[in-house]
Amino acid sequence: MAIWKAQRTLLIVGEGYDEVAFLSHLKQLYVPRGCGLSVAIKNARGKGALHVIKWTAGQIANAEYDAVAAMLDTDADWNEKTEKLARTNKIQVLKSEPCFEAMMLRLIGKTPTGDAHALKKQFAPYVNNDATQRDHYAQHFGSGCLQAGRGKELSIDELLKLLGQ
Repeated sequence: MAIWKAQRTLLIVGEGYDEVAFLSHLKQLYVPRGCGLSVAIKNARGKGALHVIKWTAGQIANAEYDAVAAMLDTDADWNEKTEKLARTNKIQVLKSEPCFEAMMLRLIGKTPTGDAHALKKQFAPYVNNDATQRDHYAQHFGSGCLQAGRGKELSIDELLKLLGQ
């Protein structure tokens, strides 16, 4: 007879496809089956920070989770109003400042420069030119890189803590 183990539930919403691929990579790295943590990853499909928080709030209106987080860029719609809405709904915000690509470049010791388009181009070689595929994060964003990056990127540290690391 199997011993039933209570699952802690976590919802993490990614602003878009790139964030979802990265979050799925982390789930594969740190959340093995039967570990007592159930992680749901959902895609808010962009449109800025306010949209991501509203969309996440809608998700938790329909289901209950022990913890809820949203990974979003701070370059669009991130302000006091959005932050307050996140707090009101108990959504932990994992901020990518100013955007996901800049945070990821800093994680591997690169200096991000330019606008969002330039940052996407600068980041592309590190994810096999397709940031929407989970497997493309394995080469440059393994456990060693992520653990080392905790001190540099608060959002990565918070994310790893949510995943029990």
